[in-house]
Amino acid sequence: MGDEHAEVVRLLWGPHPKPARGPRPTLDLDRIAQAGIEIADSEGFADVSMQRVAAQLGVTKMALYRYVPGKAELVALMVDAAIGPYPQVRARHSGWREQLEEWARELIRVFRQHPWTLDATVGPRIMGPAELSWMERAVSALDGTGLSGAERMDAAVLLVGHVRGITQQARATGPAGSPEAQLGAILGDLMQAHGERFPALTSALTSAAQSHGQDQAWEFGLQCILDGLAVLIDERAR
Repeated sequence: MGDEHAEVVRLLWGPHPKPARGPRPTLDLDRIAQAGIEIADSEGFADVSMQRVAAQLGVTKMALYRYVPGKAELVALMVDAAIGPYPQVRARHSGWREQLEEWARELIRVFRQHPWTLDATVGPRIMGPAELSWMERAVSALDGTGLSGAERMDAAVLLVGHVRGITQQARATGPAGSPEAQLGAILGDLMQAHGERFPALTSALTSAAQSHGQDQAWEFGLQCILDGLAVLIDERAR
């Protein structure tokens, strides 16, 4: 692991030695992360800075640097605290499909509660113990299914992608309505003028307008992914 990530690893994973002497620290990493989360939740991720977090905590920027060396490390702490460890909300004896369905529903709840985490979790980065507990839970749900380790990882990543995509669409449309309804309205206008060129799409839009609710795209995509995994697992069992 490169030296450029060493401080992020230390802050996320420890150890966090306490000073043997001197004044008692006025801050801790949990308080700092929560201050950043409050700003991101209420004002947006773009407004998070070392200066804003310091002001939120009532300390100087230089005082904050004693605990966190920069914004990259601050964001890493915020993400791990906001996502939190995977909640143990159901007994482990349920089947893999029930476990993954529960897992996906818990994850979309977190992203909806802290939508800025979509912006803060792009690209290769160091993940903390809380965030990794989600990956551990998803991969372990597929133990004994016959899927390889790489396939179990891919299944978890695929589910994360679906959750992220739905959350990003909902955020882009704002609180006014569902992204599916807005997209349907746009396409509907186009099909009124050019529907003869796209008969299958026109027919599908007519049906969707009658039956497609706000969360149906999320539910449909989730069940398609799980159905595909079920087919693959059944094939491996033969």
